[in-house]
Amino acid sequence: MAESVAGRVFSVLDAFVDAPVTLRLTEIARRTGLPVPTALRMVRELVAWGGLERASDGSYRLGTRIRALGAAAPCPRGLLDSALPALRALTAHTGGHADVVIPAGGTALCLVTGQRLPPHATAAGKVLLAHGLLTAPAAAERHTPRTLTAPGRLAAHLARVRATGLAEAHEEHRLGELSFAAPVFRSGTPVAAVSLTAPTTARSPRLAPAVCRTAATVSRALEAQG
Repeated sequence: MAESVAGRVFSVLDAFVDAPVTLRLTEIARRTGLPVPTALRMVRELVAWGGLERASDGSYRLGTRIRALGAAAPCPRGLLDSALPALRALTAHTGGHADVVIPAGGTALCLVTGQRLPPHATAAGKVLLAHGLLTAPAAAERHTPRTLTAPGRLAAHLARVRATGLAEAHEEHRLGELSFAAPVFRSGTPVAAVSLTAPTTARSPRLAPAVCRTAATVSRALEAQG
């Protein structure tokens, strides 16, 4: 457990890594090892600063300040600005959550939300792994019974991702969630992935082609920047 005030604040933010979109106070306390009253004080400070937001059901999610910091992380020039119109169109067309994802510190960083994703268990992460933008972990964590953790199976899966230009993760990161992703290129070099996340109940044949079209649109927008 962190001893300094800053360390406790950082531990609260770390609780949202590889977590559901929202967490209740008791879950934040469990993940950080902080007593509930201490966790509540840290959460209130973060809410006041804008690092966390309180949802209508009393749970907490990452706030606008954190999303802004995520968007400011080093990434190919103009990537987020180029991607946003296409991402909004993809969200409107499918009803899922669209994001553009880059490698950062060994994880897959979502530029819209600021979330970090485990590469081997998410579609966007698989795209980054397949194209050499990230390295597969030596000991892959199992997030659900569907998570690919065996090195041989994961390597074969990534080979298919490279061949088809599309990655899919079906309840591999979280139960009840599926994701699709396709690579974004700049001057023929893969630099990021467009990702779409949706509930498994929303599965439809139109999702994967829509993701591929969006990734191609973002790639063309990057090329147009010169």
